[in-house]
Amino acid sequence: MLKNIRTFCLLVVLLLPSVAVFALQIQSRDPYAGAIVVDYEHGKVVFEDRADVRAYPASMVKLMNLYIVMKHLELGLIALDDEVKITREVAMIGGRQVWLAENEVFPLRELIYAMMVHSANDAATAIALHVAGSKREFVKLMNAKACEFEMSATEFRSVHGLPPGNGQMADMSSARDFARLARRLLRDYPQVLKYTSVKTRPFRKEKPVTLTSPNKLISTVDGCDGLKTGYFRAAGFSITATAQRNGKRVIVVVIGAKSKTVRNRKAAEFLELGLKER
Repeated sequence: MLKNIRTFCLLVVLLLPSVAVFALQIQSRDPYAGAIVVDYEHGKVVFEDRADVRAYPASMVKLMNLYIVMKHLELGLIALDDEVKITREVAMIGGRQVWLAENEVFPLRELIYAMMVHSANDAATAIALHVAGSKREFVKLMNAKACEFEMSATEFRSVHGLPPGNGQMADMSSARDFARLARRLLRDYPQVLKYTSVKTRPFRKEKPVTLTSPNKLISTVDGCDGLKTGYFRAAGFSITATAQRNGKRVIVVVIGAKSKTVRNRKAAEFLELGLKER
């Protein structure tokens, strides 16, 4: 059975660039499309509600970007001090950004902070090009890892999570899949919390930007130190969150909530639920 799943995943990875769709359907629900609470240490599901429903993860896709970056750093293929030159393609990326300009140069380290703290789409694109040479090749890496992690509901189409353009398909995933990704990321590279726990950080000396985390739970929930939010209109509001208290860590995913307020309230409730579970 597992062999068949892997074969299917490989075919999906190979075929992704050639598939197109022309309509973006609303995937958000009231209060959310799906949710899950997972104990980090043992992987036990504490709570789930429509955890396998497929929805648009939006900027939560950057968690997979981060995993790939950490893997490449581990293998010595890239370094945090690498100087990344900004291309015209990167400078034209829209949505939430740090307004990278063509021919600017930044250390990879700073672009990782911009991607994970500020959810900067231009930084995510610059990193993808630096790692893989093109967005297309980086998306292949993302989907290969999704298959490896048995994220069976997931299809990555972008390196940033923005809504798709004409003739493109949106990224798709589920609450369960992002819980799997978050657990694997924290298990393999616990040092990523130094990025995901940051509330604010300065970026760029000339024309400075203050990186500001959209994840308000790191300020309001005791022990919350990550990980990533996501939003665009059709996707609704999503979050993959983690918190640790008294040596116990839990992971919560809420995907496709109707409002930011509901997303944050439910995620906070679920974190408390998981932390109290014995």
